[in-house]
Amino acid sequence: MIKIGLLSDTHCYVHPRIYDVFAECDEIWHAGDIGDIATADELNAIKPLRAVFGNIDGHIVRATYPESLVFNCENVKVYMTHIGGYPDRYAKPAKDIIKLEAPNLFISGHSHILKVMYDKKQQLLHINPGAAGKSGFHQVITLVRFCIDSSNIKDLEVIELNK
Repeated sequence: MIKIGLLSDTHCYVHPRIYDVFAECDEIWHAGDIGDIATADELNAIKPLRAVFGNIDGHIVRATYPESLVFNCENVKVYMTHIGGYPDRYAKPAKDIIKLEAPNLFISGHSHILKVMYDKKQQLLHINPGAAGKSGFHQVITLVRFCIDSSNIKDLEVIELNK
């Protein structure tokens, strides 16, 4: 079993409580708009980091992290990208990759709106962890923790922090 700490849209900011919130996680996953490489390095110092770049990320972050990731975690196929949309309204590149790869879990960021939705048509769980940074219209910082145990995605928790 692997415990994941998921966030997005940090925009160069690591909330001090992230250290405690992700202390028991095995990995941190970041769905883009990291902000700068120092933010990625800080998160990677907490736990191993899997990340994709977002639309605000500069050339150093883009040279270090890909635009999208498709990987297996336990027996769950994961697809992560920054701009992905939502079930029935996926962004064109995301829609194509979902059809090609048939992931069990699709993670995206960008909207600054936390959503957890099951897509019956594509048979996948979609998670957007909202925004973990200070900049943007969101009023609360949101993070997600969950476990992957074999082929089960379970124990999903939403964490809210003061901005």
